[in-house]
Amino acid sequence: MTQTFEFHVNGKPVSVAPVNEETPLLDVLRNELGLMGTRFGCGLEQCGCCMVLIDGAPEKCCAKPVWSVAGKQVTTVEGLGNADAPHPLQQAFLDEQAGQCGYCLSGILISAKALLDSNPQPTRSEIAAALDGNICRCGSHNRILRAVEKAAATMRAGA
Repeated sequence: MTQTFEFHVNGKPVSVAPVNEETPLLDVLRNELGLMGTRFGCGLEQCGCCMVLIDGAPEKCCAKPVWSVAGKQVTTVEGLGNADAPHPLQQAFLDEQAGQCGYCLSGILISAKALLDSNPQPTRSEIAAALDGNICRCGSHNRILRAVEKAAATMRAGA
C-alpha cells in the first residue's frame, strides 16, 4: 500500500509520498531525498554500510521499512557536518587517513557518533565493540580506532 510518510532527516521535517510502506528507508533516503552518503552494501543489514541514527540510536536501514520511522528523527552522515564545518569525527578521519575506498566510512562514522554521544571517553576495546557491526575490507581498522580516539579527545576538549 502506498501512502505519505512524515519524519525528520538531519533535523528537517520531510514528507515522502507516495511510497510503499515496505520500501526500505535506505531507498527513500537515496532515491527520494537525494542523500547519497548512506550506502547499500549487503541488503541484509549485516555489513553496516547503511547505518543511520534513528532517534539517536544506530540502526541499519537497508531492509528497515520506511513506515517504521514515521514521526522519528533520522540522522545520516550528511547530518554530521560538511566540508566547511566538519564534525570532529569527520576531521579526525581525514587527519588520520582512516579510510581507503571510503565505502564503509559513512556507516562507521554514524556508529562512532552514537558511541561518543553515549560515552565521551571510550576505551579502545569499547570503540572496537561499537564498530563491530561495520565491515571494512580495506584494512584501515587501526587508523579508524585512532580517529575515533582523536575525535573523542577533541569533543571532550570542546573544540
